[in-house]
Amino acid sequence: MAEVKVLIEGYAREKEGYYEASSSAVLIKDSDKKIIVDPGCNEELLLSALKKEGLTPNDIDMIFLTHYHPDHIINIRLFPGKDILDGDIIYRGDKEFEFKGKIPGTEIELIETPGHAYEQVTPLIKTDHGIIAIAEDLWWWEDGKQKTDKEGLLSLEDPFVKDKDALRKSRELILAKADYIIPGHGKMFKVEK
Repeated sequence: MAEVKVLIEGYAREKEGYYEASSSAVLIKDSDKKIIVDPGCNEELLLSALKKEGLTPNDIDMIFLTHYHPDHIINIRLFPGKDILDGDIIYRGDKEFEFKGKIPGTEIELIETPGHAYEQVTPLIKTDHGIIAIAEDLWWWEDGKQKTDKEGLLSLEDPFVKDKDALRKSRELILAKADYIIPGHGKMFKVEK
């Protein structure tokens, strides 16, 4: 079974004169591969979290991006020479290789979940604790505002949404499939069934 570890709990908060945000950064260990999902943009936190796991950027096999917002991807620079994946392409330097359905060499299922961003994809990981969805920005909260009842999850406003109808359908799909959800900014939560 795969293992999932939240390295950085994503945060979003308004400060005086600016906004501060970095996505959840998640480590998956599956089929002898170590994968970082959305490395975020707080370099110090990510390197510290990897160190606590006894890892360096060189120990990571690949980076998976759920979507292309800067607060989710800036730290890819910490992993030079590593494969970067999105929902259907592996980027290896200037070469692109297509794939479908699962992260190659793993059992990690990929589900298209547009709405917040058009290209968004959610990894579903089977673990000993159930199915974990890394649903970066299908749900996100400013610090201290997280509510995870079903109606609250479906009606949560997203000021950056690209397609409201698609976002609701994506949320319904992931709520039906997952036992636990890791949001883009906020704490991992158990899905009420």
